[in-house]
Amino acid sequence: MEDKKVLVVYYSRTGTTKDVSKIIKEKLRCSVEEIHDAKNRQGIVGYIKAGREGFKKSMTVIKPIKKDPSMYDLVIIGTPVWAAHISPAIRTYIHENRQKFKNVALFSTQKGSSSNMVYKDVVELIGKIPIATLKLHSKDFKENNYMNKIQDFLKEISVKING
Repeated sequence: MEDKKVLVVYYSRTGTTKDVSKIIKEKLRCSVEEIHDAKNRQGIVGYIKAGREGFKKSMTVIKPIKKDPSMYDLVIIGTPVWAAHISPAIRTYIHENRQKFKNVALFSTQKGSSSNMVYKDVVELIGKIPIATLKLHSKDFKENNYMNKIQDFLKEISVKING
């Protein structure tokens, strides 16, 4: 990204959002930070609780972050979609750091059909519109067209951040 410092921040319960974050990191050669939820969200019980907390727009306790988002020109935030909303771990991260973001981009991964609230959630929390957004559905991975969507997302970011 031509002298721009970029950070990819993500939370991933099943590994899908993590995989997308790794691809973006490799393509941009940028920093990455995984957000760790202090709650155990594994298994079917974790899945059910995750959906309920996503729907309620709950916060959670996250482990301390290592990278200061104010040191980056762009923070790319990755979240799974839980009951049409961002995950509590990402909601908490954004809430705790919202004043530090110069520019943000957002990507989400989902199995269900609805994710429009994800982008509204981020705008409400940060108070600004992401410079680029990417929505990846499980069918994008099954049909093997997720790489094209990621490339388009990165091109959009490049155009907007580099002028």
